[in-house]
Amino acid sequence: MNNFRIALIIRILLLSASIGLSAFLFFTSAGILLFILSLSVVVTGVVLLIKYVDRTNAELANFLQSINYSDFTLHYDYSKRGKSFKQVSDQFNKILEKFKETRNEKEESLNYLTTVVQHIGVGLISFDSKGEVELINRACKNILRINSLKNISTLNNIGPNFGDFIRDISTRKKVTYKLLSGGEAIQILIHATDFRMRGQPYRLVALQNIQSEIEETEIDAWQKIIRVLTHEIMNSITPISSLASTLKILLNEMKEPDAETLEDISSAVNTIKKRSEGLMNFVDKYRSITRIPKPNRHNFSVVSLFERIKILMDSALAGRSIKFRTEINPTHLEINADSDLIEQVLINILNNAIQALSECENGIVTLSAMIDNHSRAMIKVSDNGPGIAEENIERVFIPFFTTKKEGSGIGLSLSQQIIRRHGGNIYITSKPNVETVFTIRL
Repeated sequence: MNNFRIALIIRILLLSASIGLSAFLFFTSAGILLFILSLSVVVTGVVLLIKYVDRTNAELANFLQSINYSDFTLHYDYSKRGKSFKQVSDQFNKILEKFKETRNEKEESLNYLTTVVQHIGVGLISFDSKGEVELINRACKNILRINSLKNISTLNNIGPNFGDFIRDISTRKKVTYKLLSGGEAIQILIHATDFRMRGQPYRLVALQNIQSEIEETEIDAWQKIIRVLTHEIMNSITPISSLASTLKILLNEMKEPDAETLEDISSAVNTIKKRSEGLMNFVDKYRSITRIPKPNRHNFSVVSLFERIKILMDSALAGRSIKFRTEINPTHLEINADSDLIEQVLINILNNAIQALSECENGIVTLSAMIDNHSRAMIKVSDNGPGIAEENIERVFIPFFTTKKEGSGIGLSLSQQIIRRHGGNIYITSKPNVETVFTIRL
């Protein structure tokens, strides 16, 4: 009998009949042998019934086991056992098919991510708390010039304590490492992040060879400096050379010195002297840009800093229709930096703002300090002057670039280098005749 219900009913009926027969034989005293025989038939029926029912549980356990071991090749067909069993087998097959689809999707996603990781231009290394490498992509192998990597400590062999450097690097900022490989020096930009997987801590480190970018930047910077130096030196050398030629002609033609000729010679010599002093002054200013002192960092109150700056600015603001305001939020804000160097930067920027407002009515200069969204100190200097032309915003930090007739062009360049030596940055936003803002992040 293939139908589960009918087979179960027949077994129950036969078991009931056997129990009834055993009871009848027991109470009618038909004989102990017949009673024992009928009782054994009852026990056998119970055991067979339990085994018959347990068969369903065994098939359910087999289904769950196939899921546990990700074996989705099984197919269930209980249609011969009745309608309800057909529904069960259909649901079993649908669940297995769904698991199979999910597994295939995960495998496809893993293959996709693996392909992306292996073809991305940034080197990636992932390792556990013991330094055992879980992942290393092709770009990383090319940067480090290795074929394989099992433990991060092995990297100590290609650079002094390089493996330890990567293991202990801070996850809060990007750092660079100069690596000597095959007699070639390369600069590597490194950034690390920590995560947990399967309850265990892991670290993912990104490495990028920025040597070519650094070289291009250096070449570009040198070209800009050479253009500035050439321009300034030629401006001084040309008149000196011309005057020297004039002096030579005058001296060659002079037989007896007369007052007019001597005056011309004296004037030429004075001009040469003045231009030579100007050239020396230019070189001295250039030298000052390359000698930024190392910041002597300490905690100091922004309130005291702003008070000192206000006293220093009073003389520059005297007789001008310019309002000077300060804002600090929170009022107890402190900064860890070199207070003297930061003061110098702010004075340079404030002087520029005051000069920009020299021909403006109702000028306002605001010096403010606050905390940004990343808990970093931020100082702003804003004014409502004519602003900076868009094409000049990126050029104002170039040494000796200036839009002012009497400007030296080194104040903002010095300021930028000071802020960078603090590990911060400075940038400008400008809306002509509305607001120009210098923002410093430390």
